[in-house]
Amino acid sequence: MIIREHYLAQIRPFYDSDLIKIITGVRRCGKSVIKDQIEEELRQKGKPTLSLDFERLSVSSHISNADELVAYVTARLGQEKTYVFLDEVQLIDGWNTACRSLRLENLSLFITGSNSILLSKELTKAFSGRYVSFNIRPFVYKEICEYARQTGNSRTVTDYLVYGGFPKTLEFADKNSILTYLDELDRQIVRNDLMNRYHIRKEVLFEKLVNFILRSNSRIFSANSVMKFLKGQGYTASINTIMKYLQYLEEAYLIRSIPQYETKAKRELRFFSKIYAEDVALNSIRQPENRYDLTHNLENVVYNELVYMGYELSVFRMGNREIDFYASKTGKSYLVQVAYSIADEETYNREFALFNKLDQTYRKIIITTDEIDYSTSTVRHIALKEFLQMKELD
Repeated sequence: MIIREHYLAQIRPFYDSDLIKIITGVRRCGKSVIKDQIEEELRQKGKPTLSLDFERLSVSSHISNADELVAYVTARLGQEKTYVFLDEVQLIDGWNTACRSLRLENLSLFITGSNSILLSKELTKAFSGRYVSFNIRPFVYKEICEYARQTGNSRTVTDYLVYGGFPKTLEFADKNSILTYLDELDRQIVRNDLMNRYHIRKEVLFEKLVNFILRSNSRIFSANSVMKFLKGQGYTASINTIMKYLQYLEEAYLIRSIPQYETKAKRELRFFSKIYAEDVALNSIRQPENRYDLTHNLENVVYNELVYMGYELSVFRMGNREIDFYASKTGKSYLVQVAYSIADEETYNREFALFNKLDQTYRKIIITTDEIDYSTSTVRHIALKEFLQMKELD
């Protein structure tokens, strides 16, 4: 497995902190691997570590509740600070109580677990701000290329637009194996992490909503538009139910949303947001007969890559103009438009017209799969292949 330095660099300053370090993310994005890499770093420095994986029977058959966990860990502490790693800790009854107690000992505590259990609201209540969380995401393309080199596989840019970046997919050589794995992963998330956890009784309605949202990534949504879709399918759901279901999807890191901003009043349009899938594979497995939605997946991939680069994102609106991303970081701002291709004249004129009459305070970028450079004096064109290897937009 590759060393994911992008995340390790964020966590490393907290290795010795008394804050609880929480590693979160969608299922199978590599949380446990990050945990293992932190532990290995500490071992190489001669630091004492203690690791418990509660999915293993050899651990869970002896430790099943908070008291047993606290007793087990404290009995193994020495005079030197111990670095304790608890994987899938949510499987322990009273795990949050145990973590609060252990934090007071001479140790540094790291926990990982099912992201639908370790939610921000629950953490705030359970730990009263005495924690720091790190969100791990599926591979971006730079990581895919590095892992592919390690494993002797290959993954093209088009493969990335279809199959996304869940790490384990790179271990399969054929399309059917990849899709089988992704189907099963999706079922685990929707059934185990969501339906079971939230005791969702209207299972068919919930699945209809999940499928609609994940098939429709990179689009503007309102709860009302989702309600109309469901009504057209013969299902009735209130706005409150829809908002609650969408919240569940965000809490499980299946989707993310960014707001729209109206520049005239510099205000957020509160009832509309643009939704992106955590990984484009969640869209692709829902498309019939290999009719993959590469156009919207492309925008979703650009979103994922910009988030990885550390940009704050929103949809840019000015009058009737809408540009995919207003991206900002460290005092610099960019307007980023995404199109599959601008090779034909009509598409070229339409996409570049979006930037007309916008002043030069914004750096203007258009990203496409075209490899010919279509840059102008005011708009920079970046080919997707180049963009996927960039660390910054400059």
